[in-house]
Amino acid sequence: MTALISDPAGLQSPATVRPGRTPRRRPKIGRAVLLLLFAAYFFVPLYAAIDFTLGGSRRNMGHTLSVWTGLVHQEGFTTNLMTSLKIAGLTVVLLLVLMVPTMAWLHLRLPHLRRVVEGVCLLPMAIPAVVIANGILGAFKSWPQSITGSSWILILEYVILALPFTYRSLDAGLSAIPLTTMVEAARSLGASWPTTLWRVVVPNIRTAIASAGILGAALALGEFTIANLLLLNTFPVWTDQAGQQDGEVATTASMLILFLSWLLLMLVSHLGRGRTKKSPKLRRSK
Repeated sequence: MTALISDPAGLQSPATVRPGRTPRRRPKIGRAVLLLLFAAYFFVPLYAAIDFTLGGSRRNMGHTLSVWTGLVHQEGFTTNLMTSLKIAGLTVVLLLVLMVPTMAWLHLRLPHLRRVVEGVCLLPMAIPAVVIANGILGAFKSWPQSITGSSWILILEYVILALPFTYRSLDAGLSAIPLTTMVEAARSLGASWPTTLWRVVVPNIRTAIASAGILGAALALGEFTIANLLLLNTFPVWTDQAGQQDGEVATTASMLILFLSWLLLMLVSHLGRGRTKKSPKLRRSK
């Protein structure tokens, strides 16, 4: 009765209302053990790989950065790395040019087809890479050699493979904003559709666009199977060939790509946090 008088809204915790009763404690030890297991699962192989590239576990001569510093002098390293970076950049550009207007139009005019488009975009996750490579070789058989025998065939293929991640990122970004209201307001003020898309829609989903771009770039930088089947030289293919002669060089190159992808993901995360911190200030200024 005393508790009800002092707290008529009933907002006090059970421990305050009944001081003699011990509150139920959550199993923190179990969660800590699971967290440690997951951390060990991810970080122990990573530590072993880095230690292997530094030579500390094999030569007993202390750690050295000689493999890392000598990586740029390896034959084919710079050429294949620049090829993969070019493929990744063009893949991201083509992917976003195709998907951003398509997804915006889908949310505005054809929302009843979102599930159908989602199912189509998720298909590359269910089809093995070997099947996709053979299918593309058959589909592009009559195309010019400048496409089928160059990096463009990989760019087109990576655009297809990145569709599941791109669809998810853009769909989440467009669902989080009042897209119809914003577009109708811009159109009522005389803005054309390209202007509305570039100056209204894109700035409001820039985090989703950045996430889709980074995931597409990470896929293009790390994909090996299709590039190897198509006999095209990319950085993962060079890494595999280097690994047959020197394991340290191949592991170091793999770590380099891993750290580069990790830095890109951290950049996206930083951009997302920056936007979240700015939002309350903008609301208060209004």
